Amino acid sequence: MRTARMPKELRPLLEFAEASSAETLVLTGKRRPVAALVSLRKVDRESLALSTSPEFWRIIGKARKEIRAGKTTTLEALERRRGVPGPNKAFQPRRRSRGAAERRGR
Repeated sequence: MRTARMPKELRPLLEFAEASSAETLVLTGKRRPVAALVSLRKVDRESLALSTSPEFWRIIGKARKEIRAGKTTTLEALERRRGVPGPNKAFQPRRRSRGAAERRGR
């Protein structure tokens, strides 16, 4: 990712983009989209870098194909296979049976 200072000539474009910060601004040339200006007010650099990474999108695409093909594993199945309880299993509150709550007068 590269960062550059906005030239003075393009300041009106920056002001226009800031005024419409909730939307993506699509720039056109000869009626065809050529670029998009997206507000980064609430976006961290890591998210921006991932969203523009071809390698990241290849990984996402592969995962989506696996899901469509039914090649998924639940966390519980993985934990059983490895013989390892999930994180914080001991600290999760246990559900009480409905009968016990009724016996206490709730």
